Amino acid sequence: MFDVGFWEFTLIGIIALIIVGPERMPAIARKAGTYVGKAKRFIANIQDDISDELEIDKLKEHLNTVDKKSNILEIFDDTKNTLSDTRNTFNDIKNNPDQK
Repeated sequence: MFDVGFWEFTLIGIIALIIVGPERMPAIARKAGTYVGKAKRFIANIQDDISDELEIDKLKEHLNTVDKKSNILEIFDDTKNTLSDTRNTFNDIKNNPDQK
């Protein structure tokens, strides 16, 4: 990601050892490791979010092409009519329980 190799890390470690001293170095290394882990998780979450968004866009695009082909509005209207007819039938049966 940052193109930092072994020798760069070694140089940073030596400079940090000189500046902070050997007593505080383990605690600083632990903190640095914690922050690196957090940064990696953050970047992974962003990559997952971007990949999810791309899949959602692909799915929307696919649904638009499918909608145009299958004319989903007609299917939706047919379903509405069927439900309305069923509701009317149930209401008729409810209002006139003696008739079949």
